[in-house]
Amino acid sequence: MNYIQQAFKGKNETWMFFLTVFLVSGIFIGNIVFFIFFGGDIDIVEEQKKLLELVPSKNFWLAVNLAPFAILLGLLFILVKFLHQRSILSLTTARDKVDWSRVAFSFSLIVIITLVTFSISYYADPDLIKLQFDPVKFTILLIISLLLFPVQIGLEEYLFRGYLMQHLGFYVRNKWFPLILTSVLFGVMHGANPEVAEIGLITMVFYIGTGLLLGIMTLMDDGLELALGFHFGNNLLAAILVTSSWSALQTDAIFIYTSEEATNSILEIILPVFVVYPIILLIMAKKYGWKNWKDRLFGTILVPEIETINRIGIHDDENNSNL
Repeated sequence: MNYIQQAFKGKNETWMFFLTVFLVSGIFIGNIVFFIFFGGDIDIVEEQKKLLELVPSKNFWLAVNLAPFAILLGLLFILVKFLHQRSILSLTTARDKVDWSRVAFSFSLIVIITLVTFSISYYADPDLIKLQFDPVKFTILLIISLLLFPVQIGLEEYLFRGYLMQHLGFYVRNKWFPLILTSVLFGVMHGANPEVAEIGLITMVFYIGTGLLLGIMTLMDDGLELALGFHFGNNLLAAILVTSSWSALQTDAIFIYTSEEATNSILEIILPVFVVYPIILLIMAKKYGWKNWKDRLFGTILVPEIETINRIGIHDDENNSNL
């Protein structure tokens, strides 16, 4: 059974799907609706600055913003385990167990790429970036990031590339629709970020493109491991390496952009999506021997025989009771 077919292992009544989506992502849906109807009257960057003035601790606000993700991720796991009655392993991968080496490889790959590209931009125009390293604040930031970013990216991956992709595939019986829709929804969820208000809707190309990259990783590799590692590495460095007054993550990072307004060009936004991301996919395809791209990304989803579902389901429960 491939990754999307894992949804057939549990109960999939329609009301269960909508209840789970509402309970886990209701807060995000509410934020998006509010932003669509009232966002035009609100200066997100200014409101963010006012909050920091009330409690001038960026680390505190980072922890406050990330903590709810732990609750929601736990809720998603509970609903999958007890409502849908299937293992968390089936939500994670089609393999017999989680491949942590894949998580580590994807994490290392994006960290190396980010550090290299940052170094190039820093030495190309050092006046654009200023060192603001504070050992105490940075240590606290690092601890918070290592503890809470795994649950933040975990919720987003398990919700979008996991639960939604699998269950949408269960309903529509193809792979391209879940891939496209979850990528768009992932981008829309980030639509209220300050970067979008500062730089413009072109930023959505980056967010949707990132969702598409993570979705392709998941379908081609039959699991979330690569997406989890990539997403964690990306968000971790976004928090600890460089920040700005107009970014979604206001942190005590090592560096800060000196400009009070976003200076990103369109090229800097679309370059990762159309150049860096394809290179990342080619590297992973080479390492893990990905083949048959057309069927894995656009093929139909077959209904597994009930004997196969029962046999694999029992195997999961016996060997992965901790999940």
